[in-house]
Amino acid sequence: MATLPSWVSTLHNKFLNSTSRCVIKPVSTIKACSNEVPLNDNYEILSSVCSKRRALLVGASVLTSSMFNSSFTFAEEVPEKYRAFVDFVDGYSYYYPAEWRDFDFRGHDSAFKDPFAALQHVRVAFIPTEKKDIRDLGPMEEAIFDLVKNIYAAPNQVPTIYEMQEHTIDGKNYWTFEYNLESEAFARTAFATIAIGNGRYYTLVVGANERRWSRLRNKLKVVADSFRMIDI
Repeated sequence: MATLPSWVSTLHNKFLNSTSRCVIKPVSTIKACSNEVPLNDNYEILSSVCSKRRALLVGASVLTSSMFNSSFTFAEEVPEKYRAFVDFVDGYSYYYPAEWRDFDFRGHDSAFKDPFAALQHVRVAFIPTEKKDIRDLGPMEEAIFDLVKNIYAAPNQVPTIYEMQEHTIDGKNYWTFEYNLESEAFARTAFATIAIGNGRYYTLVVGANERRWSRLRNKLKVVADSFRMIDI
């Protein structure tokens, strides 16, 4: 992984100026918290084209070795205290903390949250694209800067980008970055991993309230780094 230099953390000054899916173990479904801070309207419009979530959650005993080819053998090596979510139809997979529960997040294909702290959650969405690779978006710094400023941040939020990384796995490129969105009343920090493949632009976001970030950062980084695209 290539980590960008420390100047990335100062980008906020510039902002001021300008059906075959599986879970290794069964989970229950609960409602999303009404206090969740939504993405802005632009992103909701883009996300609305995501396919409707098809929840087929099965136990580990149902999963056979034939399901896991070399593209996603990671599911057989799930870290302790995590579970693997695999969507064979929509072509992606990731880990999430074992105690988190499945829930419905508007405009997203899958989502899991802490049962006691709803702001601690992971969500995945995708939109159609004709691009073939995440690098087709242009230079990583510029593309992520524009994404956080114009898509993730609401008008009343000040965004800060702390780190950006690119990693390549099985010939597929992924961008992962850490960012914070702060308003007068609220601040949330998150990791996002974005990738392009299967004719789709995938976005995984996992985060928590800023006050708890230092305690949860390493735990949530595992989730962000685990996202994989599966050929479909």
